[in-house]
Amino acid sequence: MRLGIIGLPNSGKTTIFNALTGQNLSTAAVSTGQFEVRTAIVTVPDQRLEQVSAIYQPKKTTHTTITYADIGGLDKGISEGGLKGQFRTELAQVDGFVQVARAFKDETIPHPLGAIDPARDVEILDAELLLADLVAVENRLQKLADEIRLKGKKLEVQYADEIALLERMKVQLEANAPLRDLNLTEAETKSMRGFGLLTIKPMLVVLNLGEDTADESAAFVYAHSQSRVVGLRGKLEAEIAQLGDPEDMAAFMAEYGITERSAIKVIQLSYELLAIQSFFTVGEDECRAWSIKTGATALDAAGTIHTDLQKGFIRAEVMRIEDLIELGSEAAVKKAGKMRLEGRDYVVLDGDIVHVRFSP
Repeated sequence: MRLGIIGLPNSGKTTIFNALTGQNLSTAAVSTGQFEVRTAIVTVPDQRLEQVSAIYQPKKTTHTTITYADIGGLDKGISEGGLKGQFRTELAQVDGFVQVARAFKDETIPHPLGAIDPARDVEILDAELLLADLVAVENRLQKLADEIRLKGKKLEVQYADEIALLERMKVQLEANAPLRDLNLTEAETKSMRGFGLLTIKPMLVVLNLGEDTADESAAFVYAHSQSRVVGLRGKLEAEIAQLGDPEDMAAFMAEYGITERSAIKVIQLSYELLAIQSFFTVGEDECRAWSIKTGATALDAAGTIHTDLQKGFIRAEVMRIEDLIELGSEAAVKKAGKMRLEGRDYVVLDGDIVHVRFSP
């Protein structure tokens, strides 16, 4: 799972990157406008995994992870004529976006557009992504039209479905609406995967707040599918993340009256944004959280653990992690009748503990 952090110059996106990842990258006061990408892998916090690890005392505890990519160089007007080269490739390869919108005031870091207006900034950056997609769709339609003209009308039947889908996308984009609002089928989305469309990807908007800025994320209007809005005091959270020691973090948070790190909430929302959930495997050797798409089956879960388990799948033993935590042992879960045997088509739920029975 890879999320690209994007934002207009001086929005503080590298500060947000530092807050989420614990890095200490330099945050230039003025954007160079040059393409640059920096990445870090972040553990997804899950208290449930810590609780079952306390029961088993395993040799190893493994959390799921997200990769964040801090993508620089995105500015107003960059999409004219279409995004190209490594920049386009990097944006196309992420699974979703974290768009940072500046909501803090700082006279030492002037906003390139003057006044602080996060709604305006989000609209500008969205417009750049929309334009990039529109150029890509129009180019593809033109290419298909040229090919049909050169090779004959018989190709119209071959390309009919693709042309119809592209025309729907064009209408959507010309209406200044992202492709994710089209609610495309899985097959339609898959057919467009090679074109690197950007507005088809989920979007998490992070309002980068100052220390004294009111969090107005709940009132921020961003009514799009697969989208969320959250507020984060970026500079303050970055300072907390870089402390490292849990006791130092706790003391710092107490000083500012912070009961929960917003950065952790952003990480968890990132996970949810991608329609990902966690299932678990437990034991004395390892307690582990695994990422899987919402709606995946027991057979998919087996393949996530190891392809051999998928090939030789017989059935899955399933229990809820909440039941294990409450009752304290697998034996107690079985005694309470809360251990189930499920077949390959069982839809795995977030919080399922899955033990795969298989034939080698």
